[in-house]
Amino acid sequence: MSQMPPDHIELRTENSLLAVSPAAGGSITRFASTRGGSTVEWLRPALPDAVASRTAGATSSFPMVPFSNRIQNGTFSLDGRRIQLPQNFQPEPHAIHGHGWRNPWNIVSRSDSTLTIDYHHLAAAWPWSYRAQQRFSLTATDLRVRFTVTNESSSPMPLGFGLHPYFIRTPEVRLRATVGRMWRVDDTAIPDALVAPPTELAFPADGLSPNATVLDNNFIGFAGRARIEWPEWQARLDLIADPIYSCLVIYTPENRDFFCAEPATNCIDAFNLANQGRTDTGLIMLEPSDTAVGDVIFAPTFLD
Repeated sequence: MSQMPPDHIELRTENSLLAVSPAAGGSITRFASTRGGSTVEWLRPALPDAVASRTAGATSSFPMVPFSNRIQNGTFSLDGRRIQLPQNFQPEPHAIHGHGWRNPWNIVSRSDSTLTIDYHHLAAAWPWSYRAQQRFSLTATDLRVRFTVTNESSSPMPLGFGLHPYFIRTPEVRLRATVGRMWRVDDTAIPDALVAPPTELAFPADGLSPNATVLDNNFIGFAGRARIEWPEWQARLDLIADPIYSCLVIYTPENRDFFCAEPATNCIDAFNLANQGRTDTGLIMLEPSDTAVGDVIFAPTFLD
């Protein structure tokens, strides 16, 4: 039986710590490792009031479901039916990141090194009921997040999901990823053309500097591999995602102390792009009672 969500749960191994807040949108609030008396924060620790204010965007990482990123003006059509969603990040005109990050999740099970939580959505403006689940597994070598979504409605449900991790920006940090083309965006962050990705992002190039390149863009053809290196710390983090995560969103805003590399199953505004005939959006049509599942592994390494 599900339990009411507490504010804070910690998982530990001999040298690693994961903290999760089911109440604050099922978000990770800390992921860190210690070695030789020093600690490396692999994700930005949650801001001081993030859990108390239930602000998932101020945590270390939050879940996106039943779609990642934006749906233009919160509207799309399916089988001749127009769906209108709330503008949930005003004053932005779009619907963004779905429901999970704005609602509490319930505890399904837990141990010293594993935690399973779920979120149950009943049909409303989003006219399908579904159940999303996250299973966190912490080991001495990595963190695995298994995301599952089950369609509990009687008709097929369009679906996307993903994770939105925040990484600490340092002067020398570099990001690499195996990706295809990049969606250029208009002034409201909606895709308008496919273009070549930044060359420095590709393996084995020197890596993209979040301080030198401003992005809020979706990359299609994500091959499930990204790497973040912090030379100052002699440390790196590999992000390894299942093939269902066919997209990667990179967000490097100006003058901030973080950046994001977000594995997602769908690209930005996937539902409307699919209606235009595109077949590379990552959109999933989930049949009644079917479940979609995907793992993302965060694998840290000390280099010295």
